[in-house]
Amino acid sequence: MSDSIVIIPTYNEKENIENIVRYVFGLPKEFHILIVEDNSPDGTASIIRRLMQEFPGRLFMEERKGKLGLGTAYIHGFRWALKLSYDYVFEMDADFSHNPDDLVRLHHACQSEGADLAVGSRYITGVNVVNWPMGRVLMSYYASAYVRLVTGLSIRDTTAGFACYTRKVLETIDLDKVRFTGYAFQIEMKYSAVKLGFNVKEVPIIFTDRTAGESKMNKSIFTEAIFGVMQLRFKRIKPRKN
Repeated sequence: MSDSIVIIPTYNEKENIENIVRYVFGLPKEFHILIVEDNSPDGTASIIRRLMQEFPGRLFMEERKGKLGLGTAYIHGFRWALKLSYDYVFEMDADFSHNPDDLVRLHHACQSEGADLAVGSRYITGVNVVNWPMGRVLMSYYASAYVRLVTGLSIRDTTAGFACYTRKVLETIDLDKVRFTGYAFQIEMKYSAVKLGFNVKEVPIIFTDRTAGESKMNKSIFTEAIFGVMQLRFKRIKPRKN
């Protein structure tokens, strides 16, 4: 059994899902994949079911009743992964905006370099984003700067959605108390990890915007991140009670 599980939330990803699954399974390190599928009307789930027959014991799917939010998808996946005793739990998009090759580097940062949480960072070595319009680059970059200002975090890419959590981080964060569902979820998880004393390491990546399928970014997600940060600043982070 692999020590690592990659959680990929999906909603209407039929153009990407088979390619991303095959790519991850072709990496030199063995990863398992959990798809958290939100009842996509485009047939994403049927593609995954077919692939599960080809990759038994490596590819798994949890189907939900509808589009319930990115944060709840990951928390669903975290709980699933903890029950099955994986040591390294990854967040990754289905659309190749995150290069699957970097999974190996994120794993190495946690396994060999002492990180409790490794973040695939677009901004630790400048601005490493491809195919985004300049307006969106600036919005994302300055949103992260705003988060650092308000929360006091030193992490450069606070909204990053490409990460490797060690088991002990996910066991310590009280997942029942995580309140945000969009990009603020990513900020809240990193903020919680830092406040609980974990070592967070940023690993430089190049982020490439999707070329197939539709982006899930919208104004409400961004607004939640902006106003959610203000609430986070005053949230008391306590470890989960056993």
